[in-house]
Amino acid sequence: MVSQIRQLLDHIIDAVGKLESSCNSTGTAIPDLHAPFFPQSEAFRASPAAAESANIISAAALQLAAILTPPHVSLYHAVGGHFKSAALRACLESSVTEILREAGPEGLHVDAIATKNGQDPRKLARFLRYLATNHIYREITPNVFTNTRISSMMDTLKPSQDVIDHPETKHDNTPGLAALASHHLDEAFKASAYAWETLSDPDTAKSGDPTASPFARAFNAKETLWDLHARDEQRSRRFNIGMRGIQALQPVDAILGAYEWSKLPAGSVIVDVGGGIGSESLTLARKFPSFDIVVQDLTSVIADAKEFWKENLPNAKVTLEGKHGSDDLRHQILHDWSDEYCVKFLAQLRAVARRDTKLLLIESLIPFACRDPSDGAGALDIPGSVPHEAPEPLLANYGAVNEMGYNADIDMFLLFNSQERTIRHINELLLGTGWKVTKVYRQDGDSTYLQSIEAVPVDVKL
Repeated sequence: MVSQIRQLLDHIIDAVGKLESSCNSTGTAIPDLHAPFFPQSEAFRASPAAAESANIISAAALQLAAILTPPHVSLYHAVGGHFKSAALRACLESSVTEILREAGPEGLHVDAIATKNGQDPRKLARFLRYLATNHIYREITPNVFTNTRISSMMDTLKPSQDVIDHPETKHDNTPGLAALASHHLDEAFKASAYAWETLSDPDTAKSGDPTASPFARAFNAKETLWDLHARDEQRSRRFNIGMRGIQALQPVDAILGAYEWSKLPAGSVIVDVGGGIGSESLTLARKFPSFDIVVQDLTSVIADAKEFWKENLPNAKVTLEGKHGSDDLRHQILHDWSDEYCVKFLAQLRAVARRDTKLLLIESLIPFACRDPSDGAGALDIPGSVPHEAPEPLLANYGAVNEMGYNADIDMFLLFNSQERTIRHINELLLGTGWKVTKVYRQDGDSTYLQSIEAVPVDVKL
């Protein structure tokens, strides 16, 4: 019988061959770990075959490490996660990545880094060496460090002296990923320290109240993240920039593949609930100018939305106020709320829905770590409900290669006492509030990011 490590090695060898062949045919290159990130270095992933091969290689390598690394070391990769976070935050907030970018590939001695950012060189060297052990930064010679492909993701692309002198505007006009990381290493990191205290307290253990979150306990206030941001302008601005960074990680026209929009008749009303300034709806309006678009959000957000639409598509058929129509688009709304709140607004939507209403939820569906039956006993029998799964003996969800969705799930718990959900969980929520899931729309490579769930009104069985 072939051992599991041999099976995994065979997957790696086969996938490497396919990846190299794809790169040769498309004229793209496999990224260099020691070179800074730049968008073109990800061009190879535009080929679905190359992207799948890269995922298999990574998942198999991680599973080999889980088998062969001493278990106590593997355990402490997780236990010591907060050590890595502490080191990352120290380097991110003190602008190490920007300093090293300016130093070039030869790197810079930690004493010179510390002279620029005012940190203690001995402490900074320890953080950098720990991160370099995980390929975040590289130690070229003793105490001389440079960026890697991974560390360069934290680069604001601004002059180091500017961000050191003006930390309050560090993330303004940047790609946004550094801002997102800074947010997670601040609010979410602090909240994570109080997860167990929240779960073990009878008053909060089973509560769905957003003010009963680990975040509220960490900040010693019965409030939500939004309450904090309402009075902390710098954190709020950083968060908003970070959200734009998330949007930049997906294709600008991703919404067009989220549903069979072309099958809707001219004049269809699309209500984008919680749609922000309407950036997704703008893409729809450009492609389908006959649609009547309604964008709903907070009054303060709608004020910005008016300027956004005036600047980008002034003649669009768009209404920036509350209204329900025949097609209701909800973009990542459920994940902000626990079940008890989701039930309330899904029931309200059902109460005003017409028979021809279609509800489209755009959410991050969390795959199971096991195989999800697509037929037979236990199957949901919903088209698209089962994501593309990795070949045996890999974990069905590709393991930590697809960890971002699970990160978001825990983040939602820490900050809002809410969650991302599996398709089975969402199906139960919708059935209980008078909606039936008819189809899940998936796009290439979106196994843990954003999927679209189509639902239609049904009678609730009491």
